Amino acid sequence: MDSLLNTNRPPVFCPGCAHDKVVHSLDRAFVHMELPGEDIAIVTDIGCSGLFDTFFRTHALHGLHGRALTYATGLKLARPELTVVVTMGDGGLGIGGAHVLSACRRNLDLTLLVLNNFNYGMTGGQCSTTTPTEAVVGSGFLNRLEKPLEICEVAGAAGAPFVRRLSTYQKDLAERIEEAIRFEGFSLLDIRGLCPGRYTKRNKQTPRDIQAELERLPDVTHFAEQNKRPEYGSHYRREAGELQEVKKPVRVEATLAPPESGRQEVVILGSAGQRIVTAGELLGLAGMSADLFATQKNDYPITVMKGHSISELVLSSEEIGYTGLDRPSVIIALGPEGVARRKGMLQELPGQSLVLAAKGLELPKTEARIREVDFKALQVKSQDFALASLALLAGQNRVLSKDMLTAALSQRFKKGKALESSLDLVERVLASS
Repeated sequence: MDSLLNTNRPPVFCPGCAHDKVVHSLDRAFVHMELPGEDIAIVTDIGCSGLFDTFFRTHALHGLHGRALTYATGLKLARPELTVVVTMGDGGLGIGGAHVLSACRRNLDLTLLVLNNFNYGMTGGQCSTTTPTEAVVGSGFLNRLEKPLEICEVAGAAGAPFVRRLSTYQKDLAERIEEAIRFEGFSLLDIRGLCPGRYTKRNKQTPRDIQAELERLPDVTHFAEQNKRPEYGSHYRREAGELQEVKKPVRVEATLAPPESGRQEVVILGSAGQRIVTAGELLGLAGMSADLFATQKNDYPITVMKGHSISELVLSSEEIGYTGLDRPSVIIALGPEGVARRKGMLQELPGQSLVLAAKGLELPKTEARIREVDFKALQVKSQDFALASLALLAGQNRVLSKDMLTAALSQRFKKGKALESSLDLVERVLASS
């Protein structure tokens, strides 16, 4: 099999750069494995290691600094038959550290080559996460304040089963890269080499020094047994294949006619526990039963049992391209937290708008027409204020009709006590209003 190196874009690095040797070793691994270019995807990071995708006649994706593994993960899950190799430097390793840890935990069949030359070689020789404490770098004393990252130990602790430390200058580099690629799961190679353009101008370092350091460090091959488990992609597909088929979305039959034409905008303002979001959903379903397009946007804090609860609805006979609204035709005001949240909207309402407000609720000054509702007199509990308000609108044929609301309730609750009690509430409100 012929080389996969791109003759139109031959590798170009600084004289003596370790990356050049890695390029040719990776090519020899591909050739020995007899992998055609169309079966390989090389995903690269920013920096000198980010040039690798241009040097090979393969699929390629060049991404943001530190994010190469995220793109590679998507590629491998979508196209599991591809051999996906990721290259990043020690700079991208630090910037994308969280993504590296996720890849270790996930054990997807990817090969990560960390081209470790102990500095940000492309941008001036600043310290990286692997820069030795005693090194002299372009960012002053900063590296003296931090402990260098030992990526193989970290990767193994995070769950990576195949981790190896290598020297760019060892004779069997191509064989070791091939071994990593053939491994079924996540493999990480910490490939250490010289950066003559930046690092070795300030620091004495030779291939012999790199080899001596590798021999001093503890062995990491035990992680293969310690982290042995199924490869993520095949395991995912097996688990997913055993799931029951997801039911298709239930269609809402459009059999009714809306009482009003044009675009209707409704905002429901309430407090946690008042079932504001459910009421918004019911209004949307009511619109769909009359062949209207519907959108719903909800606003509530992370304290879902306390605070404001708001639902914004748009119903329209035409497709809705923009869901924003600031002067709705109807506002249902049921709780002080919701009113406070949309105080400005209430103040700017035009005279033709309607505010349906719970009795005793303090509202800001507005030009809109206000209809106060005594829910206590109607014997309606706070959690049912929103549904009762929809019933009052339906009784006036404003935005929705009684038939539309009934259809929405039947669609939402299907059957049982929830449907029965909801329909009973609607009838009681309509009879007494």
